[in-house]
Amino acid sequence: MGLPFGDPVGGWLVGVLGDGLLGLIRGSEEERLLGTACSAAVAVVLEQVAPDDRPRLRDGLELCFRGGPVAEAEVGSGVGDGLRAAVSAQVAWLAATVANDRAGRPFFDTVGIEQEWLAEELYSAFTEALRHVAARTGLAELARSLAAERLQDGVDELLRRVAPTPARSVVGSIPQAADCFQERAGIGGLDAVAPGGGGRCQVLTGMGGVGKTQLAAAHARRLWQAELVDVLVWVAATSRPRIVAAYAQAAAAVGLASDPGDPETSARSFMGWAERTGRWLVVLDDLQDPADMRGLWPSARGEVVVTTRRRDAALLTRGRHQVDVTLFAPAEARTYLRAKLGPDDPPEQLDALAAELGMLPLALAQAAAYLIDAGLDCAAYRERLTDRRRTLADVLPEDDVLPDDHHHLLAATWALSIERADRARPAGLARPLLDLVSVLDPHGIPEMVLCSAAARRFLAARRDAHHRQPVTDDEARDALRVLHRFGLISHEPGDSGREVRVHRLIQRATRESQTSLTSTAHAAADALTEEWLEFGPDGLGPVLRPNAAALHRTTGTALWTWNGQAHPVLFHAAASLGSTGQVDAAIQALNRLHTMSRRLLGPAHPDTLALRHNLASWRGAGGDAEGAAEQLTGILADVTLVMGPDHPHTLIARADLATWRGASGDASGAARTFADLLPDTVRVMGPHHRHTLATRGDLATWRGLAGSPEPAARDFEALLADAEAILGPDHFYTLATRHNFLRWRGETGDRAGVAAGLNALLADQLRLLGPDHPATLALRMELVWSQGSTGDPQGAATSTEALLADLLRLLGPHHPDTQIAHRNLAYWRHRADTHD
Repeated sequence: MGLPFGDPVGGWLVGVLGDGLLGLIRGSEEERLLGTACSAAVAVVLEQVAPDDRPRLRDGLELCFRGGPVAEAEVGSGVGDGLRAAVSAQVAWLAATVANDRAGRPFFDTVGIEQEWLAEELYSAFTEALRHVAARTGLAELARSLAAERLQDGVDELLRRVAPTPARSVVGSIPQAADCFQERAGIGGLDAVAPGGGGRCQVLTGMGGVGKTQLAAAHARRLWQAELVDVLVWVAATSRPRIVAAYAQAAAAVGLASDPGDPETSARSFMGWAERTGRWLVVLDDLQDPADMRGLWPSARGEVVVTTRRRDAALLTRGRHQVDVTLFAPAEARTYLRAKLGPDDPPEQLDALAAELGMLPLALAQAAAYLIDAGLDCAAYRERLTDRRRTLADVLPEDDVLPDDHHHLLAATWALSIERADRARPAGLARPLLDLVSVLDPHGIPEMVLCSAAARRFLAARRDAHHRQPVTDDEARDALRVLHRFGLISHEPGDSGREVRVHRLIQRATRESQTSLTSTAHAAADALTEEWLEFGPDGLGPVLRPNAAALHRTTGTALWTWNGQAHPVLFHAAASLGSTGQVDAAIQALNRLHTMSRRLLGPAHPDTLALRHNLASWRGAGGDAEGAAEQLTGILADVTLVMGPDHPHTLIARADLATWRGASGDASGAARTFADLLPDTVRVMGPHHRHTLATRGDLATWRGLAGSPEPAARDFEALLADAEAILGPDHFYTLATRHNFLRWRGETGDRAGVAAGLNALLADQLRLLGPDHPATLALRMELVWSQGSTGDPQGAATSTEALLADLLRLLGPHHPDTQIAHRNLAYWRHRADTHD
């Protein structure tokens, strides 16, 4: 009486003998014979049991071998330590799992046999089944090994007969070495592994064009030429069908049974073979989707090298080693260009060309080919490269003459990645987000700019028409991670406002692919302005300014066509320079903007007049108050003529003229001018407008400077109450008004109350603005001075030392505030020594 589950029993037996065995004999005559022999062997055991007990034992065995776990006893030192132990463990599982009958009797009591007897009989039956397979298939050595109870020797013999060791073979086509190929000493990991040592999976990641394929090919050739591998499989891993087809080809190459009509089965056979030998190398080149490798990762017995642009966590599971392939180092780029172009070009020209191409190996190769074909030297080629009228395609070879068997021009290299990224969740956001990234600073873009409300509005407008819902902050950040995973940007959260970096050529290719660069420029400018307004002119200046400069540089005159005027981001960038102490740089920037504004908008345009106004103000901030007042006199006349006496710009010009006249020594005159200006400001702008509040503050300040501190303190006290009611207690202007009120209150003699108030203000500024905000640093400097002035010079010296360390870190040694702190530290140390 045979069992209908010979195949499950055979599968269990193969699992005990070794995971690779079933894969090697699947679909073969050996597999069919093993299932038949196992079924017959179990039938022999059942014949020895009483007829009434056979159905229950039969059901128990079917449960055992169809649903029970494969025993994990090792096979290697003989039957007693291998198959017998495995069978005993399986029978023990049966005894523990099957429920008692209704009378409460255990399973083996109900079938009238002993557990130990069944285990021994099954062991004998299975051994006989293996001998039967050996005899029927002519594996005489296997039969002799089994007869001598050398089970592992018999299994090894079966493996050798079913999968004989192949001759050395290469499957697939290894790319030829690039002309003037450069070894990459700075790439850690790939060459650090002992060649041919096996047991490693190395994942080479990096953006398209950095040379991952060439590095993998060089590694493969080294191992092959050194005869450290017997089988080398090069897989163009751009899709799952191509991977499966390559594995099936490899199965045939190593002598396994292969069915051209069933590549999946052939691929599994190759993977089973790979589990039993270690002298092989599989290179999976240009893996585009980690999901394509599901169930197709070779074992760790040999060596696997993957090249991919992807950075998904699924690629970097335990046992896989990531190798980051980066750009050429400057010395590597120069060496490459010298080898390609010969000795004529000066080193500085080679270095400049490499820098303009971003040290990208693919770009250097294609540029060198174009340069040679066109008969240009480096200097002439660089002129073409930087000519804004030319696209990348205009300064690179045509498709049919690409060097080193390149398949695509530079821009097309990234096109597929962009397309795939745009399909990934959140769908439709990766491409427009890369559009924004393409016009900003490649060396560092704040994440908050790309996730701002202005940026999200742009993403929503550019997304597919079927998804016109608002884009959330989480979706924008997820889109950043998608671009990072696809190797199009680098996104490192927490990198101090420079979380996003991108290669300049990806930026250029992306800009050139856009149909409306102007709308992208305006959206990016809106996003930068949003952050400047949020954090003040100084808070993020060091990272926002380079982004504004890159935006202006890469988008031409787009920022001068924003609603018929210059975009405010241009003014914020210049003002940010001055507010951090770089007055000369601010004046230079404003002069450049003024020249462009006269040319593009005309001399009477409000923006041109505003730039003249800003230039005069920064001239005064640079120490020339009289010159600033003189310039503002002329500007006020022009603004009044063009815009009228009640225009806000006219009122602001009147206020600034009064300020610089006061700074020139006429404090009383400044106070009178502000007193005349305040009613006009209230009439035109209303009592709650920020300019009205600012005019009230200026009037109070100049009254105090003119010798009336008590009225100044009262004016600021009233202004503070209104600012808290209108703007709220946490608004930046409200905090500044509190500071001014305490200052003038101190001038009236209440120093103890002022000290307590300033400390409370510092706590609020630390909470709201952070420790590195310029307003927080200025208040700390004032408190230190108050500390020393009230009799604690040693404490003032200690506090100044801590403040100076922060100023050096944030502003550098040449900033005016840093230099003041240096002088203050020397002063308080001297006072402390004298005081002691």
